[in-house]
Amino acid sequence: MEKKNVTVVENFILLGFSNVPHLRFPLIYMFLFLYICSLLGNSLIIQLIINDPHLHTPMYFFLANLSVFDILSPSVTVPKIIWDLYTGEGVISLHCCITQQFFLILFLGTESCLLSVMAFDRYIAICNPLHYTNIMSYKVCSRLVGGTWLVGLLYSLLHTPLTGSLNFCGPNQINHIYCDILPLFHLACSDITLNLSLLYASAFLNGMGNFVVILSSYSSIISAILRIKSKEGRIKACSTCSSHVIVVSVFYVSIFTSSAHPISSSSGSKDMIGSIIYTAVIPVLNPIIYSLRNNDVKKGLKKQLCYLEKPI
Repeated sequence: MEKKNVTVVENFILLGFSNVPHLRFPLIYMFLFLYICSLLGNSLIIQLIINDPHLHTPMYFFLANLSVFDILSPSVTVPKIIWDLYTGEGVISLHCCITQQFFLILFLGTESCLLSVMAFDRYIAICNPLHYTNIMSYKVCSRLVGGTWLVGLLYSLLHTPLTGSLNFCGPNQINHIYCDILPLFHLACSDITLNLSLLYASAFLNGMGNFVVILSSYSSIISAILRIKSKEGRIKACSTCSSHVIVVSVFYVSIFTSSAHPISSSSGSKDMIGSIIYTAVIPVLNPIIYSLRNNDVKKGLKKQLCYLEKPI
């Protein structure tokens, strides 16, 4: 029998914004600006929470962890996007592609669970305020955050080795700005039935689990708020949840926009819009949302600014 020559793909080409070469430099400035803002904004939130004793509560402990994700998550993709726009090449090795995918899945799975934990925290604070401190102790909060990391790690370890075991022997052009899992599946030569089945099953279970926690938490919160007699009390209770609701809504809308389509779909531009919102825009919005709508954070920021303005 005559042996067939099989070309093994070792490098991929991220097409990204190759269809709009005239926008290269404006896009570089945009991503660079967003990345710097995300680093500075989230670092400021973390620094405020660490230094201000009034912010040493479970709510701000979780917010500090969310800011950590908003620093780590864009760092996986945005520097590479900026470099690809600058060079105009978009080359990425299979090893780097799988590594990038590992951290993307890790941070995505962990952050989605952390948002559910934050919803549970608001449920305890509003529906069981007298026992809030005892229930949400530092030990419990640390275990909850550790649990979110564990879920994200297990989620990543489930998919990354399976993706790395696939054969890639055909086209090597990925119609995306980074190595997302579905566009990469589209280029595989081997059978991806198991990969897709596990991907959709785990995404459904993870999504439904977080959705149930968030929905049940806010159903109880709304019921508790409606029972509050004073208008001021209802407004105060709503204000403690409004920032989280906005963050959760933006997060899941961007994820749904970038991933809710069949693998054969060619809606590359729609995928990239959702991916840009998730990887570059949300990390900038989160500190803004929590700082503008949170009196404690605003007070802490004012104290910090006043301290910096004092003469040495």
